[in-house]
Amino acid sequence: MSSLDTLQRGQPATVVQFDGDDAATRRLMELGLLPGEPIELIGRAPFGDPLAVLIRGTRIALRVRDARRVQVAVLPSR
Repeated sequence: MSSLDTLQRGQPATVVQFDGDDAATRRLMELGLLPGEPIELIGRAPFGDPLAVLIRGTRIALRVRDARRVQVAVLPSR
């Protein structure tokens, strides 16, 4: 298992769990990052922060510090 911020661009994964249980974690879940959901890193800003991810057909920008809290299981590339 690895964190969302370590994925390579275009690499598919599945959300597994979160590090912590606070308002920031609840916010991520409200955005659709739920355990079992497929997720894909689609890009990084020029200096690395924020990240752009695709989940449920929606592009979401996440700060790297928030992405580090999301544990994912990497899936085989398509």
